[in-house]
Amino acid sequence: MTHLLIVESPAKAKTIQKYLGGDFTVLASYGHVRDLLPKEGAVDTEHDFAMRYAEIARNGKHVDAIASALRKADSLWLATDPDREGEAISWHLVELLRDKKLLEGKPVQRVVFHEITPRAVQDAVAHPRAIAMDLVNAQQARRALDYLVGFNLSPLLWRKVRPGLSAGRVQSAALRMICEREAEIRAFVAREYWTLSAELEQEGNRFPARLTQWQGKKLEQFDIPDAAAAGAIRGEILADLERQPLRVVKVERKQRQRQPAAPFTTSTLQQEASRKLGFNASRTMRVAQQLYEGISIGNETAGLITYMRTDAVNLSEDAIAAMRDFVQQHFGNEYLPKEARRFRTKAKNAQEAHEAIRPTDIRRHPDSLQGRLDKDQWRLYDLIWKRAVACQMAAAQLDLVAVDFAAGSHWQLRANGSTITFPGFLLVYQEGKDEQDENDEQRLLPALQEGDQPAFHGIEAEQHFTEPPPRYSDASLVKTLEAHGIGRPSTYASIIQTLQNREYVAVEQRRFLPTDLGEVVNQFLVQHFDQYVDYGFTAELEDQLDAISRGEKDWQPVLKDFWQPFHQRLEEKANISRSEATSEAIDENCPECGKPLRLKLGRYGRFISCSGYPDCNYARPIDGPREAPEPVGRDCPDCGKALVYRQGRYGRFISCSGYPSCKYLESLSTPKSTGVTCPDCGSGELVEKRSRYGKVFYSCNTYPKCKYAVWGEPIARSCPRCAWPVLYRKSTKRRGEELVCPQADCAFHFPEATEASEIAELLRDYLPPEPKAEKERADSSAKKGARRSSSAAKKASSGKKPASARAAQKKSSPAKV
Repeated sequence: MTHLLIVESPAKAKTIQKYLGGDFTVLASYGHVRDLLPKEGAVDTEHDFAMRYAEIARNGKHVDAIASALRKADSLWLATDPDREGEAISWHLVELLRDKKLLEGKPVQRVVFHEITPRAVQDAVAHPRAIAMDLVNAQQARRALDYLVGFNLSPLLWRKVRPGLSAGRVQSAALRMICEREAEIRAFVAREYWTLSAELEQEGNRFPARLTQWQGKKLEQFDIPDAAAAGAIRGEILADLERQPLRVVKVERKQRQRQPAAPFTTSTLQQEASRKLGFNASRTMRVAQQLYEGISIGNETAGLITYMRTDAVNLSEDAIAAMRDFVQQHFGNEYLPKEARRFRTKAKNAQEAHEAIRPTDIRRHPDSLQGRLDKDQWRLYDLIWKRAVACQMAAAQLDLVAVDFAAGSHWQLRANGSTITFPGFLLVYQEGKDEQDENDEQRLLPALQEGDQPAFHGIEAEQHFTEPPPRYSDASLVKTLEAHGIGRPSTYASIIQTLQNREYVAVEQRRFLPTDLGEVVNQFLVQHFDQYVDYGFTAELEDQLDAISRGEKDWQPVLKDFWQPFHQRLEEKANISRSEATSEAIDENCPECGKPLRLKLGRYGRFISCSGYPDCNYARPIDGPREAPEPVGRDCPDCGKALVYRQGRYGRFISCSGYPSCKYLESLSTPKSTGVTCPDCGSGELVEKRSRYGKVFYSCNTYPKCKYAVWGEPIARSCPRCAWPVLYRKSTKRRGEELVCPQADCAFHFPEATEASEIAELLRDYLPPEPKAEKERADSSAKKGARRSSSAAKKASSGKKPASARAAQKKSSPAKV
């Protein structure tokens, strides 16, 4: 018998084919094969939320290949990813093949494995099951909810705020989170406080000791409010030390254990990769996918890690035994705890009983893969491997020391320190932190006993100010989303990527801050659809989807409970004016007419304007009145008027004082280099620039001599199809991140990590797009022809002759005299 087995990606298909042998043909679906119709009515809210699907055109050739192979096979095996989305892909494929009448008399088996190793794949094939419809229904419900929100709320944003905007069910809650943090930062008022720290020395070792008690009471943060108070205290301490020496009055020693962190989940992997490797969530998941699907290492192709979309921290007994054996052999018995560590997931809706993310073979040390993996793959594998090994190692032992010093008076100094007496798991791995605070406990102190008199080298007062909460990083945003129950492991990366793609947030120093557009969209949603961007409501909806996946709820009632009040709110808000949607009142009146000022969204961002417009034209930037332009000291080369410095959206620049009559400009910033030679002129370099609307693009630095430009980040790599010397990175919702040829008549695209053999397979069936100009002319001609034919038919039916016939008749008839 011959069997056809379907997976999602060609890389995975290639790996699994080697494991199963000649009885199986392994093909890839290349992701989803069906999706909702991209138009209104795809979810029929009037008929029990019936969903209308259509085959995804770009995957048509892959479905045809699967259909062709199925005609020759005796059975169909479905091995898509082991989560709700993977289950739904299998179901959609079966529905498509059933419509084509290709499944008659052929059994359909569903197999699931969480790691791509020979043992795991063969064991899954030995224990097939049916498609789990509860998981499929949960995924259908999620897709329907996202469709109903996006297809109904986004057009409202287009009309009220700006065309082309979108509002997603989960992304909107994440945007609110970022905007609220920004509002906290703006509203924050710094508060001054002072600390005093002495420098002491014992046995040649210098160390600090901070003032912790004054007037016999423990000092709180704001007890020393200003320089005068700090100076007075410092003077008293120095006076006391002139009368008697500083002594050790108390030494406290405590022993503490530090336990290792649990193995990685999707969330913790994204957080740690952000802290330690500088990866964003999308980059982390892309590289993890490569490690999971299989990489050629020497004479074998192997999946190096288990499935990377999970919120479970449990490990299989076989994996635990292998890790403990590795620890014992390489570190010794003292580093092996007496009992195996077993971790339990705290989340109440852990993702379909997966394992944590771990290496498929703990004996495959990262050092053995040096040179066989690319840089990103090796660094992420090294992180996953170390975390997995550390989770089965002994706890670290620390001695904590706190030493109090006094001079027989009413004040006291304290020095803290620690000593690692046994490193335990710290020998391999230590978890990172979002905010690295100075920690006195990390300091080593010299041996001190009560009665010792350390040397005193002075005491200094230091000024501090309280700081606002930090903006979210990739790590802290994912952590907060998870804490609120917003989204699921497979959605964190796409949530963040969507916010960036829509230009709702920007990234500065690896931190997210809302753009003007993002703040206006959030203001509109919070003001008019507050329930649907509420953290609790979004998390509760996730819980209901989880209940559907467990078979505890039917999916249609969940959709009905959501849709009815949401639809009613949409109808209530349909008549909001654009001014109301894009502006907000501020507590300030117009200096020219006295009417209230409003914060508005304009073409280039937010600004302050008079509510009396157009009768009053007062307007200014958010950060205050415009200052008079500063002269440059030379004249405009175009019109001869003086050049001036101006402040624009992206910083200072030089402009003609005769603007807008003269539009001469000079940039003061150096464009960011890409290091990629311009493929058009061959002499310039592609550099990063911004369009008038703020969108990043890349163009030749010899402009206007050379006008070559691309929208995506250029990569110095030749196109495998047309050999054009440059490709560019592009990210789409359907295909994810990939490399694309910028040549319109080629437009070949493929995932960046695709191997040469897989590219050759893609090229074999690739059809380039029809040239746009020719296509538009053809479409235009066809439409005109259709209109002429329709018009002629109507006139013929009414007894009138077409214009062309009348003209011909007129031409052939004799002229009237």
